[in-house]
Amino acid sequence: MEEKIFDQDFFAKLNKLNFLVKMSLSQGANGGRKSTAKGTSVEFSDYREYIQGDDFRRIDWNAYGRFEKLFIKLFMEEREAVFNIFLDCSKSMDFGEEKKSKKALQLSAALSYIVLNNMDKLQLHTLQDNRIHTLQGISGKASFQKLLQGLTKVDFKGQTHLVDTIKQKNLKQRGVSIIISDFFTKEKIEEMVQYLGYKKQEIILIHLLSREEVAPYFEKMVNLIDSETQEALKLTITPKVIKTYQETLTAFCQEIEEKVVKYNGAYVKVVSDESLEKILLKSFSAKGFINKV
Repeated sequence: MEEKIFDQDFFAKLNKLNFLVKMSLSQGANGGRKSTAKGTSVEFSDYREYIQGDDFRRIDWNAYGRFEKLFIKLFMEEREAVFNIFLDCSKSMDFGEEKKSKKALQLSAALSYIVLNNMDKLQLHTLQDNRIHTLQGISGKASFQKLLQGLTKVDFKGQTHLVDTIKQKNLKQRGVSIIISDFFTKEKIEEMVQYLGYKKQEIILIHLLSREEVAPYFEKMVNLIDSETQEALKLTITPKVIKTYQETLTAFCQEIEEKVVKYNGAYVKVVSDESLEKILLKSFSAKGFINKV
């Protein structure tokens, strides 16, 4: 998988990308992001009066000369952000001439690389049926090969109770939650968004669809079979049916976007035949959660 997804040029582009995290971080190990905690990094934050036990090296002697009081400098401490990537591994994700499953794995790997390359902490979760499988929490670029090995073992089958399964994850730290899915579920997406918002997560929904789902082309009579439930539906395809379908799909996508924006999250629709480079450098950048550094 590594050879198919990444080449030297693309790695160079990934090295120049970073996630934009809007939240203030007050927990987590030392890392590369500004937190609300006060520490000793290079960025000055504020002053406070010296109290017994403070480090003498942090006293501002220039301020003492002006005010005849001891003040110490406070600095903005740098923390790591915690990212959770939730990957929908249901059978419906394994659809399309350019399969959604392949693009989902590519996106999971690329986003994971960006997270690890920027000294943040990552947990990647695969969702299938009513189970959540979590790859061990990892940080640092050296962990990337281990993550790739885990992704090569992922298959797409059965159903995924997306909302109920994500709610099984007890998110203890403020962080960023990314869900990669086609969101073909009977559950209410807003319940999932509410839960993640309650857990103080920045929410990013990546809505992954195949080209056949975005712009279907059928003629006459077709027999449609649900890949997860095996339910069948015979349908005569007419221009009116296609128009109704496209209007329904547009409304479906708009509803999901409205739900996540309501909780200050981000929504991006991705088509599986789009290049990974275009998705990362254009679609994600346009939504404001990835930038070049």
